[in-house]
Amino acid sequence: MVKASRRRPAAASASAPFARVFIEAVSPELDGGRHPVKRLVGEELAVGADVFKDGHDLLAARICYRPSGETEWRYAPLTYDFNDDRWSGAFLLHRIGRWTYTIEAWTDVFGTWRSGLEKKHTAGLDVASELLEGAMLVEQAARCAKGDARVALDRAAARLRGEDGDGALPSSSVDPPSDAPAVRGARTNVDAHRADVTARVAAALAPELLGLVEQYLPPHGLTRYDHELEVIVDRERAGVAAWYEMFPRSQGTRPGQHATFREAERRLEEIAALGFDVVYLPPIHPIGRTHRKGPNNSLQCGPDDPGSPWAIGNEHGGHTAVEPALGTLTDFEDFVARAGELGMEVALDYALQCSPDHPWVTEHPAWFFIRPDGTIKYAENPPKKYEDIYPLDFWCDDFDALWTACRDVLTFWIARGVRIFRVDNPHTKPLAFWEWIIAEVQREHPDVIFFAEAFTRPKPMKALAKVGFTQSYTYFTWRNDGAELREYLTELTTTEMAEYFRGNFFVNTPDILHEYLQTGGRPAFQVRLLLAATMNPLYGIYSGYELCEREPLHAGSEEYLHSEKYEVRVRDWHAPGNLNAEIATINRLRREHRVLQGRTNLTFHPTENAHVLFYSRDDGAHRDDLLVVVNLDPHRPQETMVTAPLAALGLGADAPFVVEDLLSGERYTWRGPRNYVRLDPAVRVGHVLRVVRA
Repeated sequence: MVKASRRRPAAASASAPFARVFIEAVSPELDGGRHPVKRLVGEELAVGADVFKDGHDLLAARICYRPSGETEWRYAPLTYDFNDDRWSGAFLLHRIGRWTYTIEAWTDVFGTWRSGLEKKHTAGLDVASELLEGAMLVEQAARCAKGDARVALDRAAARLRGEDGDGALPSSSVDPPSDAPAVRGARTNVDAHRADVTARVAAALAPELLGLVEQYLPPHGLTRYDHELEVIVDRERAGVAAWYEMFPRSQGTRPGQHATFREAERRLEEIAALGFDVVYLPPIHPIGRTHRKGPNNSLQCGPDDPGSPWAIGNEHGGHTAVEPALGTLTDFEDFVARAGELGMEVALDYALQCSPDHPWVTEHPAWFFIRPDGTIKYAENPPKKYEDIYPLDFWCDDFDALWTACRDVLTFWIARGVRIFRVDNPHTKPLAFWEWIIAEVQREHPDVIFFAEAFTRPKPMKALAKVGFTQSYTYFTWRNDGAELREYLTELTTTEMAEYFRGNFFVNTPDILHEYLQTGGRPAFQVRLLLAATMNPLYGIYSGYELCEREPLHAGSEEYLHSEKYEVRVRDWHAPGNLNAEIATINRLRREHRVLQGRTNLTFHPTENAHVLFYSRDDGAHRDDLLVVVNLDPHRPQETMVTAPLAALGLGADAPFVVEDLLSGERYTWRGPRNYVRLDPAVRVGHVLRVVRA
């Protein structure tokens, strides 16, 4: 027979006490608190948790939170929902930067006492002892209060004790005759006693007393969640923006002639008129001469070929210099200033690689990969070779100096007005480096936005977002049929990804001309524009999209023929068939209708034709509900019945209602959930329908 141990369990020792209250399943919480979630300034962070303990005592819980730089905690209450047995609350994120939050819970001894007192008194039971217990609790609170609050609590404690009146009951247990004077006096005393008890109970249950006690009574069995969690709060443009990518060298008017910042600046007004918020420039630095690439990525380069901007560095400098053919650093600063005057920002490419002519190659050869023969290894992705680019060795022996130099590049451009960086191929650099450098920069400049150009596997893309990237490219370019779009958007908006991953739906890039655009003609460009701009608050186009440029390098390639990456392109931005009017309209709608600026308010609805996609964007209050219907087939008309979410829209099952197409101004009367839609891509590819309310 094994004897039961009488030793005190280790968990009950002074260093590891038994838990009095359990806090579990906290949300939002990412990877056990290892990584922060993301929100935009002005939003509330909704927090939830399972909070419980043994027995029947009532509990209380609160959110503890503070912005970066503050040492004192702020508090927001958590309330209990009997329907799902969960606690929830929220707090306002009123400034950008990192915030810390956690949860505290404790036994609500006053609330438990208050509830028991009310039940007993309602049942007609003696509550004399309960009133004395309550007085003791109020006195504890009074000892922690000062001034008027202490005076009020002291008075309340005295009232609960009955010290402000005679509440004694008669001591005789002999029942005298009912008509005797003593009986009438006893009844009078009993009635007075009952009235006094009722008044004391009313005082005990007064909301004013509850508020004071909750404020000053020390929490009993206070338990804090074992993780302090973080939320990164970004400015609005980090989560809501329309991007326009342009090569400044191609903004001139004379074919083949390299343009300058001054010429590119003249196009800014036109881009602003289209409704864009961000103008993104590929690298603007001096371009290497060694192994400079020619047209269409050829190895043969003529004397006037400008080369690839991503081959950074020559005798004029590296990452903190400007390509002389574009102008001067002052010209660039003027370009940034002009964009700001027009309500736009300039995003700069941050490409951590060097041409063989970059100053770092001679000044810091140890920062590169050295082959056994002593030469520096160039970039390659067999069978492709990039002899014009040297990758950096981020784990070289001198990595401290390399990382610092990379950070200094960012601070150099920040000092010149750049607050957004599109980062080239971040998945080929260490995650530890990105986590360090983003935190370093945002510590001093919390408004800086980092955009990850990471077309790679899902897990590395997610990891980059977790370690600090503000937003990321996505797989949107390769999701073209209804099932693919529903599956992908559902993942982005309803899973844990919504807490930290902000996708930017670029419809094309200098590297990606999808087959859908190559073969679908102008309607294909309209479809993808409409989808990107109405499904997601972040989207972008690469210049030439508005002209429906779609000629590939060769069949099966996603590279453009005469790619702007290797040569200067001059365009007529108002050529027949352009999409300027459509782009301006859609960008205007995105600004006017806040529902299009949300990230998780997207819901798909049934259609009876796989080529037609139907979804809604709602604000939760029926002030500005939008229904979007898109024909995904750019070649043929498609018709179908769509099923409107009447209950979610607050509409009756059979009552007629009006929807207005914000793209055309036309109005349609619908009735019931199933309604007919026909979309001919030669006329229109979709509807953006506003539910018209009285």
